[in-house]
Amino acid sequence: MAAPATQDLWISTFLQAQAAELGAATNTLLAYGRDLKEFSAWLERRKTGFPDTQREQIEHYLIDCDAQGLSRSTRARRLSAIKQLFRFAFEEGWLEANPAIQIKGPGRQKRLPKTLDVAEVDRLLEAARRTGRKDAERVRNTCLMEVLYATGMRVTELVSLPVSSARGDPRMLLVLGKGGKERMVPLSPPARDALAAWLLVRDETEDKQVADGAQRSKFLFPSRGKSGFLTRHRFFLLVKELAVEGGVSPEKVTPHTLRHAFATHLLANGADLRSIQTLLGHADVATTEIYTHVLDERLSELVLQHHPLAKDGDDDG
Repeated sequence: MAAPATQDLWISTFLQAQAAELGAATNTLLAYGRDLKEFSAWLERRKTGFPDTQREQIEHYLIDCDAQGLSRSTRARRLSAIKQLFRFAFEEGWLEANPAIQIKGPGRQKRLPKTLDVAEVDRLLEAARRTGRKDAERVRNTCLMEVLYATGMRVTELVSLPVSSARGDPRMLLVLGKGGKERMVPLSPPARDALAAWLLVRDETEDKQVADGAQRSKFLFPSRGKSGFLTRHRFFLLVKELAVEGGVSPEKVTPHTLRHAFATHLLANGADLRSIQTLLGHADVATTEIYTHVLDERLSELVLQHHPLAKDGDDDG
């Protein structure tokens, strides 16, 4: 197959293949596109392009990124996009050799994810029950938070849930995760109660809107926006509001923090890593193992805070 005529076509063809063959998420594709356009512009300033790229040029680009002060994670992400593009180009026959195949990146710094203790989660859940201009908003906010903490879903998975998945007082929800992979997640009794209460309010509100000529929504958390459901950004802002209302530091609270709390609290109460891996939808258990380190760090903090021998100035008496 002949290589595309322009670098933009290289990028767009690659992204289309990623979407079609691997089911790559929209946000992933957008990130790939931005990174590859940056690299493309860098090559053009040096009067060259993708077809003529050599290993040395990619390495010089990475050095340039480092000199710009880009973080290790950003450099690793950019190299990942470049490696995938050239692997695709080689497999498609656009190139006779893959110039990126032997390049090793800076790697990613392994930072432990921020999490919340049980008391902080309880304060967020309580804040959800009283936050909102109307009763309907308060019921919706409670449902969002209870379901998120009960299931550990990613925020996109939560806000885009179809309403059909919540009908019939389910004990489990079917979730469509990354790469189009489906998994089942259990609902706790409080989450089921919150879900049932929200369905009543949601359906009553929608019936009135349909009577006025609106179309029925297929989403559990409908919105008038382009997507048809509550956006990630709006939910992010909502979680920050709940943190302020609940007296929890907004800096440590995001929708993803609740996912981390879900996993860490399960592990602390005896759940095994494989089960948590399945519930979170991780492709590799190595990703899930980070929560053992989070738990170890938390236990160390508890010992240092509460063990009498760890306190300065304590005497034996």
